[in-house]
Amino acid sequence: MGFIDISNFQTIEPVPGCRMRTPFGKNLMLSHLEMDEGAEVPLHSHPHEQGGMLIRGTLELTIGDETRLCQPGAMFLIPPNVKHRAVAVGGPCLVLDVFSPVREDYAELVNRYIPSVDPPSADSPR
Repeated sequence: MGFIDISNFQTIEPVPGCRMRTPFGKNLMLSHLEMDEGAEVPLHSHPHEQGGMLIRGTLELTIGDETRLCQPGAMFLIPPNVKHRAVAVGGPCLVLDVFSPVREDYAELVNRYIPSVDPPSADSPR
């Protein structure tokens, strides 16, 4: 894949107020995550190792039993199967997450073959 223009990737919204684009290769997935103010990725865990960096905004991040208020430049590592949660505080956030192996649940949500089309309107010919 080489260089990535994130605007060319389909946006998925796993939870309200959180939009992500997830380019991936064979063993690694990137996640460009935009969170609206107050948006929450609820407490969850998965078998994938996750690392990331807060690019913009303020993020309340819980990893295991520890919660921190993160500022831009803060980085984190989340081991597999450790519960974690994120909330955008005081405005929108931009986070770059990295997953290994690839999150198959996210990969399945991305349509890489068929271009999206608007559904036909009632006035359009069939």
